Amino acid sequence: MYEELVNGIVDLKKDLVLKIVTDLSKKGDDPLKILEECRNGMTIVGDRFQKGDYYLAELLLSGEIFKQAMIILEPFLSKEREQEKAGTVVLATLKGDIHDLGKNILGYLLKAQGFEIHDLGVDVLPELVIQKVKEVKPDFVGFSALITPVFEKMKEAEEMLKNEDLRDGFKLMIGGGVTNDDTREYVGADFQTIDAMAGVAYCMKIAKGE
Repeated sequence: MYEELVNGIVDLKKDLVLKIVTDLSKKGDDPLKILEECRNGMTIVGDRFQKGDYYLAELLLSGEIFKQAMIILEPFLSKEREQEKAGTVVLATLKGDIHDLGKNILGYLLKAQGFEIHDLGVDVLPELVIQKVKEVKPDFVGFSALITPVFEKMKEAEEMLKNEDLRDGFKLMIGGGVTNDDTREYVGADFQTIDAMAGVAYCMKIAKGE
């Protein structure tokens, strides 16, 4: 059934994917395993997009299918992780970028590990990030990007956080296919990745004091 789930996401069969996720969840399968297989399907879609076999419409549709699957899966993930809070995370895609798939995947994965997630959404003004950081005092702040012009907003947000004497209170993470270590240095972030699982590993390592 897991192979059928992955193929369903790749072939953009929304009803099939949602049925399989529902059936597996109710049957008691490990929600993290279900999430990982959904992520595997999204990876294949991303590869096809990079090769030109899929276009933006297919990429967006697969992202919507993934979101709907996660809505079904989320209660099972929460039940799986009834434990002490691992940490608090603020996530955002900043002003000028409306892509959120990578951010959403990271959010779901972190939530499954016991982190409290505050997702500000997409096209977010840096001022809203400052406001949320003051409100929830997070351990981590994460910015995602699919287009390079948003790097300026990332840097602007980091500088505003410094000016408000908030920057030392958390680790700043950036991610997305267009980011690299040079981007991390430019923005002033502590961590950069193009892999959501690496982001989860980083947060867990820091949360454990390693």
